[in-house]
Amino acid sequence: MPGNRNVQVYFQKASMYNLLADYYKYSNPQLHVLYYQKHLKNLYKAIHLVSPDFRNTEGMQQQPAEFRLFHASPDADKVDIYLNGSRIFKDFPYKKVSSYMTLAPGIYQIDIYPAGDMVTTIISTKVNVEPEKCYTSAVAGPVTKPRLSVFEDEPGVPVGESKARFIHLSYDAPACDVAVKNGDVIFPDAPYSKATNYLGLTPMTVDLEVRVAGTKNVALDLSQLKFRPNQGYTIVLVGTAQGEPELEAIILQG
Repeated sequence: MPGNRNVQVYFQKASMYNLLADYYKYSNPQLHVLYYQKHLKNLYKAIHLVSPDFRNTEGMQQQPAEFRLFHASPDADKVDIYLNGSRIFKDFPYKKVSSYMTLAPGIYQIDIYPAGDMVTTIISTKVNVEPEKCYTSAVAGPVTKPRLSVFEDEPGVPVGESKARFIHLSYDAPACDVAVKNGDVIFPDAPYSKATNYLGLTPMTVDLEVRVAGTKNVALDLSQLKFRPNQGYTIVLVGTAQGEPELEAIILQG
């Protein structure tokens, strides 16, 4: 459908301009503003096609939300993702995270199909997007029993500080502890499909490890993690305990 293709084109352009805006954020403020305006222009066009009631944030009584998608289901391979019936991502691969999309507050229908196949959905569900909030929505679990888990992000960080949290998305792994290597636990007993609270950190480079909860058994080494000032991080455990694919940590900003 032409409308679906237009939505995808606008989202792709918005993502490209957002990357350019981030690239020039500190080195060239004028280009940063130029590309960010282009990012917003294409984003609004895409969202208007998906949700005709959407309006620019100027004059809105409720401020928009930020929403991104993360593919963490190792069995699902590439997927096509639809928002309110319009395809927004095509051939979206395992371990990929989208840029944040600006959405008007409301309830959205999300349908996820195997790439190129609209016969049977992997996931069909509704999500409630509240004003002024940020979300990471993760496709997780085996393809026989998938789920869409929605986590509220908290991007704000005190000036000069850092912070991190942990999300467990390995469907066959037990609850986990995240600890300093050979040291104390910082995120205890994290169960599957749940996010820990954020932990405030002094900016640093540190060696961490993921353990089977309550034990010293190391499931995954997380060496040389860099936590930079003025930035929040989400450490996401993906893969399978059986090793196909192997366990690994994906580090998301925010």
